[in-house]
Amino acid sequence: MNKNLIGLSLAFLLISAGCSTSDESEETAEQQPEDVASDAQPEEEEAEPVFEEEDTQEESDESEKELESDQTVSPPAVNDEGVLKNPKAVDALVNRNYFLPGNYEPEDLSVPDVPFSFDEEHPKRQIREQAAKALEELFDGAKADGMQLYAISGYRSYDRQEAIFAANAAEDGEEAANQYSAQAGESEHQSGLAMDVSSQSNDFALTNEFGETPEGEWLTEHAHEYGFVIRYPEDKTDITGYQYEPWHLRYVGEDLAETLYEEDETLEEYYGTDE
Repeated sequence: MNKNLIGLSLAFLLISAGCSTSDESEETAEQQPEDVASDAQPEEEEAEPVFEEEDTQEESDESEKELESDQTVSPPAVNDEGVLKNPKAVDALVNRNYFLPGNYEPEDLSVPDVPFSFDEEHPKRQIREQAAKALEELFDGAKADGMQLYAISGYRSYDRQEAIFAANAAEDGEEAANQYSAQAGESEHQSGLAMDVSSQSNDFALTNEFGETPEGEWLTEHAHEYGFVIRYPEDKTDITGYQYEPWHLRYVGEDLAETLYEEDETLEEYYGTDE
């Protein structure tokens, strides 16, 4: 009887021990993958190429730069005859291929409060209102720097420009006149956005020598700050089609004037019509 009890007790103990060992083994087996995964995860994160995002950003920046360089500004819209559809635009391109309508006269012409080289009342005193205010600021800026500018000639009607070109052609021949005088419809003066200026140091004359005067040099450096450009530069005559005119100021607005100055471009180059 005692032997049977002892045998049963031993059997019970062995079974209990076996169950405990089996449970522990299963628990260890279940935990092992988690422990391994837990240990391996940081290594995988560290192994990831951290510079992938930087490379992507660099590629994105390069793509943006390429897109910017490929972007071009469309030339002003014209009809089949080359006449500007929006002659009032401040950034309008006016030349031998982009014409102003024969009946175009700006509605906002005004006389700027600046010194003129003549006393009589004349339409050439006028310039468009926005340009007139900017011209007053330009003259004030020049005066603050010790320069005295004088306005010589602003707005001209289509008919007046036609008469001026005819007189120049009669005197020098049409081919020669085309180098320094615009035909009717091709003149920026008709736009009301141009003003010829000079100085007493140049005898109020519109000559190349004006560009060498202190006033002319000041304009070359500072006109863009007020929204104006020297429309016909000395080194761009083959692009503009006109001789060097250091006295001819064209208002285009401060933003565009800054762009043209910084890029050393004419309006033809800006719009891509010089090619």
